[in-house]
Amino acid sequence: MRTQQEMFDLILGVAEKDERIRAVYMNGSRTNPNAPKDIFQDYDIVYVVRQNKPFYEDKSWIDRFGERLYMQCPDEVDRWNGLPTDFDACYGWLIQFKDGNRMDLHVVPCEKADVRSDKLCVILLDKDGILPAIDAPTDRDYWVQKPSEPEFWACCNEFWWCLNNLAKALWRKELLAVHQSFYGLCQPQLIKMLDWKAGNDNGFCISTGKASKYLNRYLPETVWNRLLETFIGADLEKAWDSAFALCELFDDIACELSEKWGYRYNTEEAHASYGFLKHVRTLPQDAKNIF
Repeated sequence: MRTQQEMFDLILGVAEKDERIRAVYMNGSRTNPNAPKDIFQDYDIVYVVRQNKPFYEDKSWIDRFGERLYMQCPDEVDRWNGLPTDFDACYGWLIQFKDGNRMDLHVVPCEKADVRSDKLCVILLDKDGILPAIDAPTDRDYWVQKPSEPEFWACCNEFWWCLNNLAKALWRKELLAVHQSFYGLCQPQLIKMLDWKAGNDNGFCISTGKASKYLNRYLPETVWNRLLETFIGADLEKAWDSAFALCELFDDIACELSEKWGYRYNTEEAHASYGFLKHVRTLPQDAKNIF
């Protein structure tokens, strides 16, 4: 596996030798001082070029970066799916190399280069001085933000309402619908609530990362273990218990934060929704009425 220095030498060497490439910048986990360093970190590279078209029309130029295991061109995939695309504004290659390294490489024309919108950006090369000076990278833009009271209400209402879908999917024994309702609708609201707790406990100056992957760093061990108890598999009977654990954890954290922030929490709605879930579990499979 090529070292970080070898990869940087290659990335910059390609740019220096290609007259069409005028600048290079990087963002992502490798520029984040708070991200753990490991062998799976991508090289998120942007080449600032005169024109995108020569690069996406003749893709053989990327062969110089090394032998590929497989690759995706996300803009091509978007076009295949009928989504609006503009290859001349931005075009990318997501490359997994055979040596284990991965590079997410994009080209943008000079007039589209943007190093200020992401505070994790680092300028690696600027042949013509076309990029503005920027501060040292920080993950400040990704810090958990304290929600407004309406945002808090929205999270709570979404969680307790979507529990209805989970209840009927569990009763119907529709495993795929159970997973969709659980992981697609209900649990994301719990994770949002736990992110807010982590932010509150740490002065709202931390990032839990993409998909809240660093959340376990900032939660008390007891809360983290309770979150783990909410995950479900293929056993639908156990899934009921996980759903109950989900509700109890959400309710506890929502109550805690509402008290700390002086926000109103609709406990009547929460108790009604949770009560409905418990009631549905008691219904026999040949039930003719819900109540």
